[in-house]
Amino acid sequence: MENFLEKYNINRSLIDENNIKWDTLRLIYLDFIESKEKLVIYSNLIAELLRKQEKVHTVRSRIKDPEHLIAKLIRKTPERKEKHGADFEFTVENYKEEITDLIGVRVIHIFKEDWVNIHSFIENTWTVKEAQANVREGDNKEKYTDLGIKINSRKTGYRSVHYLVEFIPTNEIITAEIQVRTIFEEGYGEIDHQLSYPNNNVPEVLTLNLLMLNRLAGSADEMASAVKTIKEEWAKMQISLSEKDSELEILKTKIENLDIKKEEKDSLVKDLGKLKLNSSFSDFIFHRLDDEVLKNIATIKNIDPTFLQTLGTISKSTLVDSKLKVAESSSVIVDKIAKDDKVAHQA
Repeated sequence: MENFLEKYNINRSLIDENNIKWDTLRLIYLDFIESKEKLVIYSNLIAELLRKQEKVHTVRSRIKDPEHLIAKLIRKTPERKEKHGADFEFTVENYKEEITDLIGVRVIHIFKEDWVNIHSFIENTWTVKEAQANVREGDNKEKYTDLGIKINSRKTGYRSVHYLVEFIPTNEIITAEIQVRTIFEEGYGEIDHQLSYPNNNVPEVLTLNLLMLNRLAGSADEMASAVKTIKEEWAKMQISLSEKDSELEILKTKIENLDIKKEEKDSLVKDLGKLKLNSSFSDFIFHRLDDEVLKNIATIKNIDPTFLQTLGTISKSTLVDSKLKVAESSSVIVDKIAKDDKVAHQA
């Protein structure tokens, strides 16, 4: 026992003051070992269902380590005594109800906005007993509170949405914990977990550096969403420009079919050619961003100001102006075609 307490940084007084029986903990340990194979099957079932959700990138599942379970039972005993009364103790009969993360499933997604779809999937698939969003100060909390999710502000900056779900694969009710987070939050969470959990005996210099790492992970999330927005807006612009190219081809065909002098026809085709999207214009567009892109990015909360400033120096809304010029010039040519067509008809 002494080796165990030392390994998990547990003070012996916690055992004595709360009348925790080591023999009872040993029985719980053996019972959990016996149940572990069945719990693995249940956790795999949950994981496989979650992998079917299109916004999910990766799913990991685990069964709680038996020694970690015993350490948690010791640490949680004072809290449970306050809740249930001084006579409370963890037993073989009640520990599976009291400890809700015996089955743990981690869901990773790429972009932070993908969480909404995963949240809906979880709610529609299982009975959600509890949902809690771990956030840091300054985060947008409305998206969680609007869905009735409790908020837990973490000084460490830890971000993750935790669900306690209930399902009945056999004749017993099983509770599992599902954690949902972005890929960057996962990276930070894993590092923080290894360095500071479960002993919580962390020097201040490590805490400060972990907090800095958390801020970097948060900025990476915002930039990932910004890059996604840029790509989506760029795709819209490409479609618009492709449509404009098609309009210009139609105009060219109309010009070639006009009953006018060859010199006039060549002049119109030359003017039309100036509006075509050649490679240099494509390069010009590629190195500038539409104002709408920056406007959408600016709505993203907590984005690094220097990132927006950098984008601002790249874009001067020239693409929008260029689109307007193409449209105006096309209109002039259409008018000229109509005018020449009318003159030809009168002749």
